[in-house]
Amino acid sequence: MDRLDGSAHLMIVSDLDFTMVDHLDPDNLGLLRFNAMWEAYYRQDSLLVFSTGRSPTIYKELRKEKPLLTPDISIMSVGTEIMYGESMIRDEDWEQYLNQNWNREIVTEETAQFPELTPQSETEQRPHKVSFFVEKIKALKVIRFLSERLEKRGLDVKLIYSNETALDVLPKGAGKGQALAYLLEKFKVDGKMPVNTLVCGDSGNDAELFGIPEVYGVMVSNAQEELLQWHAENAKNNPKIIHATERCAAGIIQAIGNFSLGPNVSPRDIGDFQKCKVEIYNSCHEVVKFYLFYERWRRAEVAKNMQTPNLIFFPLGTFVHPSGVEQPVTHCIDVMARLHGDKQGTDYRIWVDRVSSEQVGSDTWRMKFYKWEAFGEERHGCLTTVLLSSKAKVPDGFTWMHMHQTWLEGSEPKDQTTWLF
Repeated sequence: MDRLDGSAHLMIVSDLDFTMVDHLDPDNLGLLRFNAMWEAYYRQDSLLVFSTGRSPTIYKELRKEKPLLTPDISIMSVGTEIMYGESMIRDEDWEQYLNQNWNREIVTEETAQFPELTPQSETEQRPHKVSFFVEKIKALKVIRFLSERLEKRGLDVKLIYSNETALDVLPKGAGKGQALAYLLEKFKVDGKMPVNTLVCGDSGNDAELFGIPEVYGVMVSNAQEELLQWHAENAKNNPKIIHATERCAAGIIQAIGNFSLGPNVSPRDIGDFQKCKVEIYNSCHEVVKFYLFYERWRRAEVAKNMQTPNLIFFPLGTFVHPSGVEQPVTHCIDVMARLHGDKQGTDYRIWVDRVSSEQVGSDTWRMKFYKWEAFGEERHGCLTTVLLSSKAKVPDGFTWMHMHQTWLEGSEPKDQTTWLF
């Protein structure tokens, strides 16, 4: 929460499965479009929050499967766990608060009396969450009787049914909505209340997010009936909540434009940056733009013309390969020329994460970010540091003066010969 000196321009609070992540999109193009937009325009002054029913264990599994960005805050296990930053530092005050009138042993005793309930995996059983599967036809009856039994045992609990199959038993004060309200109160106390907050969801356990006052909300086009019904019964006259016509991450981009919350054209949607100039151009956009070009170069989606790399790289610049070998940038450009189209027709993709920009001179910026390449089942990443200069021969642009890369732990490829930039 302390990454920004002041208030976030925009805070996006998004569910993951079938909201930010479209599991029916094998190419992950919607997610990659959002990633490029966020890193180019928002990372520097905004906050990204993932609010998911997943436990930390299976959340980390999803991160290995999908090109997810690193969030500033993670709300896990249906709002029962709040964690900060890449290191996922736990909010112990939140967990202490949830202990009020909560007894996990009593919950497990009472739920054991219902044969209709099938326990979810051990990874999904958390200190303040007990989770089951139950058929939709039996769910309402089970919820009614279970609520009565737990109330008689002196517990204040909340039962959330979502995806027409999952039943979570939580402390009364838990849930995605309450976790967000807790965060907003912390921001308010610190004098850092976000200028705008956009919540995004698709299922029943996201409904509470839309009940938080003053937030904007988007139900993605593929939202489930349980969420749409909640909206019809509770918020149909709220102009700050829309039902997008686009799926998942594309629906989030659509909502940003609908509510005029900031730039809503992803750099991935711009085919030719030389012909289409963007309104907001900065050092972060420069990084995103170059790696989109590099991906398209390897996929043969741009013509074999080396004018752009020759133009933006300082001729006497150096590139320190993640292996530690220092190379003249001119050598790298020659290698790049030979790699044109070597990934043509494949699922090769590149994205950047956690792009940060620091001005270190009147016309010089130090950029740091994670650069990732995915190809088939392989994924490789490195920490990248770049020096950019705006005192350049590139009109309205930057010259890349120096680049240094270091492999992220366990992510180096066996064959490092074709790894560039």
